[in-house]
Amino acid sequence: MLELKNVSKSYRSIPAVEDVSFVLREGEVLGYLGPNGSGKSTTVKMVIGMIQPTKGRVLFAGKNIHDDLASYRAQLGYVPEEAQVYTHLSGLEYLQLIGRLRGMQENLIERKARELLQLLSLEAAQYSALSDYSKGMKQRVLIAAALLHDPKLIVFDEPLSGLDAVSARLFKDLLVLLAREGKAILYISHVLEVVERVCDRVIVLSKGNVVADAAPRDLTRLLELPTLESVFAQLVQQTDTGQVAQEMVNTMKVSHG
Repeated sequence: MLELKNVSKSYRSIPAVEDVSFVLREGEVLGYLGPNGSGKSTTVKMVIGMIQPTKGRVLFAGKNIHDDLASYRAQLGYVPEEAQVYTHLSGLEYLQLIGRLRGMQENLIERKARELLQLLSLEAAQYSALSDYSKGMKQRVLIAAALLHDPKLIVFDEPLSGLDAVSARLFKDLLVLLAREGKAILYISHVLEVVERVCDRVIVLSKGNVVADAAPRDLTRLLELPTLESVFAQLVQQTDTGQVAQEMVNTMKVSHG
């Protein structure tokens, strides 16, 4: 469904992403992982059509997304890492706006918006301005907005940010059902234990390059490591956090200059 073919993106000749290729199929949850600065955000911007690759192509259903960006975005749902919303609107008004921008019928917008807000425990706040919402409440509105038009491809960028325990559990259950409905899901997260549980496949990015592409269980087996978190740390040559923590404690305890 979604395919990146030898995609690269550079800023002022400095590569952010280099020669990234992968296919995301219907009914698949693909985890896209990497430390800060690895190129995840740049990849997401190319996938949603915000920026164009320096080289390579982003394809949806075999067609370059930039050949008809409006048609592509009509089939795309996106939950960004940061909740950028029109804070003067209420939760209901925001979903109504999104539905109209998607070209949905008014009666359908009204029904689906109210039902989604109720299911996400936002019914009592539906007429309140988004400026009065907590971070987790805004995140739930963004999830509702991404699902409102029944998209075929959904990009979740750190979707658990700000969610309480109940909402996070609901989201994990939702992810499973969306995949079962045939949605193609690109899932970007730092919460590796969730990625390990919900993703069919993971891609690990380091310094703009793909260093792994496999099912979580295959990565842990091949590298003979117990968890995806330990695999991730080895693949991206992550800092020895235990050692750094010990040095921080040692520094904290220094009492003489």
